[in-house]
Amino acid sequence: MENKSKQNYHCGYVAIVGAPNVGKSTLINLIVGKKISAVTSKPQTTRHKIVGITTTDEYQIIFIDTPGVLQPAYLLHEVMLKQTKASIDNADSIIFMLDASLDERSDMNLQTTAFNILKKTDKNIIPVLNKADLLSQIILEKRTKYLKDLYGFKEIIPISAKNDEGTKGMMDIVVSTLPEHPPFYPSDMISEHSERFFVAEIIREKIFEKYQEEIPYSTTVDIVEFKEQEGRKDVINAEIYVEKDQQKGILIGKKGLALKAVGEEARKEIELFLERPVYLQLYVKVREKWREQQKWLKRLGYDNY
Repeated sequence: MENKSKQNYHCGYVAIVGAPNVGKSTLINLIVGKKISAVTSKPQTTRHKIVGITTTDEYQIIFIDTPGVLQPAYLLHEVMLKQTKASIDNADSIIFMLDASLDERSDMNLQTTAFNILKKTDKNIIPVLNKADLLSQIILEKRTKYLKDLYGFKEIIPISAKNDEGTKGMMDIVVSTLPEHPPFYPSDMISEHSERFFVAEIIREKIFEKYQEEIPYSTTVDIVEFKEQEGRKDVINAEIYVEKDQQKGILIGKKGLALKAVGEEARKEIELFLERPVYLQLYVKVREKWREQQKWLKRLGYDNY
């Protein structure tokens, strides 16, 4: 890429910040061009900061998909909030993602909590109104004006991350806020995370999709073996941790059928992601109150920031 050595090449870090379930992960997957961040209909799916890299002849942007801002209920939530704040501190610019489906009568506490965190930074803040495709033009204009008045923004960019609408204009603005700098990463690199990390995220996503109530939020995944084999299937053994014996029983299901279904769906997506066949084995173990224990959060990679 010839332009990378020129002075007008832009490169920098951009954190995507907002309340849970606003569409941050959908946006980063769209921009990177590959699914690297778990997406479900449930809030709080993202727990780690997910780094995605997009590179062109004119720019390289390292996007950071942060956990949704929330009021901490236990230590894991506190760690997630710490990750978000650290990502803001380390970013050159910030996309503040708002939810177009929230009107003046909605509970906007978490959205406003995120805004109050961002008020304290001197970084470039780019307000983006996602899910704009759900509204008529008249309602969209009304809602945009309401949010401008509420938070004091001069402009808010309406987009649909799901339908890839308005994102090109958003990207032009993002690039304009970044410093002139050569790329930090090779042009074919889309993330700094390991394959093990993404495999665990895929398994956790399938659990979020298949189970209700507290099961997804009480669950985490640890890859205990990841063995690549030349000419044979990779061997992946994963331990799924829950907090109670009852949760273990629900996760496994009658005759192990529920866990088997999770494994089958996860394996298919893992093979698509890795572009090679794998043998996946899942085990369920009880780790009482793992979300409240510093040692387990560190071991599972949640508190390494």
